[in-house]
Amino acid sequence: MRSGFGERFRRASRTGMALVVLIALLVAVTGTALSVWVGAALREAQQHGAEQQLDRRTALVTDAVATESGRYADTLRLLAAALGSHARLTKPEFDQTTRVLEDMRLAGATSIALMVPATAEQIPRVQEFWRRRGVPDLVLNAEGREREHVFSVLSRSLDGSTRTAIGVDASQAPESARALAEARRSGQVTVSDTYRLIRDRYLPPERRQLSIVLTAPVYGPVEGDRRPFVGWVLMGVRGQDFIGATLRRAAQGLSDVRLLARHGDGSLVPIAELRGRAPREVPRDLHRTTSVQVAQRHWQLEIAAASALLPGAHSPLPLTATVAGTALSLLLAALVSALGGGRARARAQVVAATAGLRAAEADARRQAGLLAAVLDSVSDGVGVVDGQGRFLMNNPAAGEILGVPPAAGGPESWQDHYGILLPDGSAPFPVEDLPMTQALAGRRVEQVPMMIRNRAHPEGIVLSVSAQPLDPSGGQSGAVTVFRDITALREHEAELAAFAGVVAHDLRRPLTAMRGFIELVRDELDELAGEHSREPSGAAGAGGAREPAVRAVAGECVRHLDQALAGIARMAGLIDDLLAYATARDAALQPREVDLDALVREVAAEHLTAAAAEPGRPAPRIGVGPLPAVHADPPLVRQLVDNLIGNAVKYVRPGQGAEVEVRSLPAPPGRVRIEVADRGIGIPPGQHQAIFSGFHRAVGGYTGTGLGLAICERIVERHGGEITAEDNPGGGARFRFTLPAAEDEPAVEHGPGAEDRPGGPS
Repeated sequence: MRSGFGERFRRASRTGMALVVLIALLVAVTGTALSVWVGAALREAQQHGAEQQLDRRTALVTDAVATESGRYADTLRLLAAALGSHARLTKPEFDQTTRVLEDMRLAGATSIALMVPATAEQIPRVQEFWRRRGVPDLVLNAEGREREHVFSVLSRSLDGSTRTAIGVDASQAPESARALAEARRSGQVTVSDTYRLIRDRYLPPERRQLSIVLTAPVYGPVEGDRRPFVGWVLMGVRGQDFIGATLRRAAQGLSDVRLLARHGDGSLVPIAELRGRAPREVPRDLHRTTSVQVAQRHWQLEIAAASALLPGAHSPLPLTATVAGTALSLLLAALVSALGGGRARARAQVVAATAGLRAAEADARRQAGLLAAVLDSVSDGVGVVDGQGRFLMNNPAAGEILGVPPAAGGPESWQDHYGILLPDGSAPFPVEDLPMTQALAGRRVEQVPMMIRNRAHPEGIVLSVSAQPLDPSGGQSGAVTVFRDITALREHEAELAAFAGVVAHDLRRPLTAMRGFIELVRDELDELAGEHSREPSGAAGAGGAREPAVRAVAGECVRHLDQALAGIARMAGLIDDLLAYATARDAALQPREVDLDALVREVAAEHLTAAAAEPGRPAPRIGVGPLPAVHADPPLVRQLVDNLIGNAVKYVRPGQGAEVEVRSLPAPPGRVRIEVADRGIGIPPGQHQAIFSGFHRAVGGYTGTGLGLAICERIVERHGGEITAEDNPGGGARFRFTLPAAEDEPAVEHGPGAEDRPGGPS
């Protein structure tokens, strides 16, 4: 009996284990299949997103090419109408009419020419006709045996070439001849088939490229009931230069673009090609082909991109979801197996533990839901990244403020993805100075202003950004950032600055009038006091007793008026500084190459001349080392240098002559670093940064408004540089600032340790 019971127990145990194994296997298979399905669905969604991105980029590139080619055609059409309006067109009138083309930045345009037809018999007469119209050296060189030739009689170069383009027979190029004939027949702007321009045959082979000509018919003033045909206006355009600039702006380096011109015979010929930043070995799995109209032709545009490199179109999320789901399914299957094969006590413990886990999960879900609700209700943008700079989460406000989805890469991709610029939008915000980058390095930053300009915010918005590292006790390295849109606040600040500038400007006129009247009254009182002092005693009779009183009153009035004039001078200085500060803050930058060496020597000479005009003042010494050229706004750079040298000359100890040294220091590529060092009174401890604040006065006893260094900082920041102040070893102070280097400025070589040598005069 005991044996039968044992057999039944063993049989029941085997049956129970088989059931447990079957359930565990079912859980594993079902969970794995579901994980694979979720991963596939996520991957399909990503692929769909990539397709949509490429469609948008294709539309953008197509519109850009059509718009740019339409601009060229409209320009040619208006030029033809302008030339045809002249009753007697001469070379000076042609030059005056076409001068505007030099400022239109027509990429790839080689020249603009007036073309006229002439048969072999008409050539001498046509040649003499245009010689009388202002082209005395015109020689019409007929090519071939065509019945009618087409010659250029007036021409303007648009690519800087000095080679003459008049007298050339355009009919020698079949492509241009067909375009001219079509323009005359249709009366519209036409584009030729691609070919190598006649003027480009003199270029080296490596510089030649396929080109086109755009031409429009020119009709003279109305005669009777018709407008006589005068000729054509023709523009040569190099294909790669023309289309390449347009494609480069529109494609943004994320896709390969190829433009093919359709010839009159229907064949397609590549005219321009632009490769994206993706390496050649990365497969381009997305392709689009579209048509774009150029004058009377329909050209073909081909776009190819790698979905793996499109922003937001490729991430490890599908694979992660599949692997994590499969692992969780296997873990759950193992748990089922363990639960089913354990003893009743173990099952009770597992049930209790499972209940605890569920309670903890429910609590965690409630906490997560509360956190999500809080973040969703916050109007400020919040973003969290891990230690490598990959985004872990963003609240809805972040997406609404930034206008673009989170970046898929690390800090090196944030600038291009979001369009992060300096607060004034003058230059990209340095990646190493981004608040989130600083927070990842362990530093906390507060309320850093920056501009965001992207497709969602083409005009740009200004953000105030704070960031700090994540608490390491949470077991996750990374950083969190909080930002808000302060565009309206910055606009209000700009309006206040502009208002201050206007007020300062409007105060100048009454202040000048006040100074003039006070000086006039002072001179009269001074003269009155002098006359009374010169009259002999008793000459005025009874009035002689009043002479001392009159002189005393006049002298006292003169002293009061001198104090008033001193106050007016201080107010005028403050107004000038306010105007300079408003200009440094809000005036549009007009950068160009500046000979910094010549500019600094000129400013130094002005200060030396001013100091020499003050008797008893020790003569200052200003040394200027060789300085490189910079690419900056000349008036603002002059203001910057004048303020720094002026401070160095002014802030010296009584009875001591200023010693100033201006020199160049090593700088990163594309930048110039300048140092202005002195042996003056120096900077009080702890005020090396505060001196750049508006109206800050570091020391007393010296005249000034406290705006000079604030103006300097604003000028340097608007040029994308930085300015610092520090003590000069041996006494005094030294200021260092950076500016953009001129494009052709070679790097300045310095000996070892040049950056660390004590600055300033010895």
